[in-house]
Amino acid sequence: MSAAAQRAERRLTGRHVAAMFVGGFAIIIAVNVTLAVNAVRTFPGKETESSYVASQTFDADRAAQDALGWSLDVALGPDALMLAVTGPDGAPVRPEIVSATLGRATTVADDVSPDFAWNGSGWVAPVAPPRGNWNLRIEMLAADGTPFRRRIPLRVEQ
Repeated sequence: MSAAAQRAERRLTGRHVAAMFVGGFAIIIAVNVTLAVNAVRTFPGKETESSYVASQTFDADRAAQDALGWSLDVALGPDALMLAVTGPDGAPVRPEIVSATLGRATTVADDVSPDFAWNGSGWVAPVAPPRGNWNLRIEMLAADGTPFRRRIPLRVEQ
């Protein structure tokens, strides 16, 4: 029997169509479940309890921070995190660090709280982050009691 004759004998039946239909939807459902599980597993959580309440003082908080005139110089190396705060006159400022978290943007699994030490011109913390994108979320307090908050994206190239 020739190949053309064998192909002519194989017909597309309802079972074949049903199997293709079920198989196609099984693939779509498997991909969706996989993506949903990974999205939930890697979700870092919420930034604030109520974004509406936080928004009520956002402009006033930002204006108070801007009035300080501070500029930040942050460097993340293979073995240290350096943070220098300078005032409007260019002189180093030594604010109180209320909280600091160095972590990934997408997960809290790698979060660390750097142990900053003052070196005379800035803050230095020994950290050894792996290669990739990082965020420094820091809250500092000025001498006059003004809170200063920033999220600073950083990148480690190794």
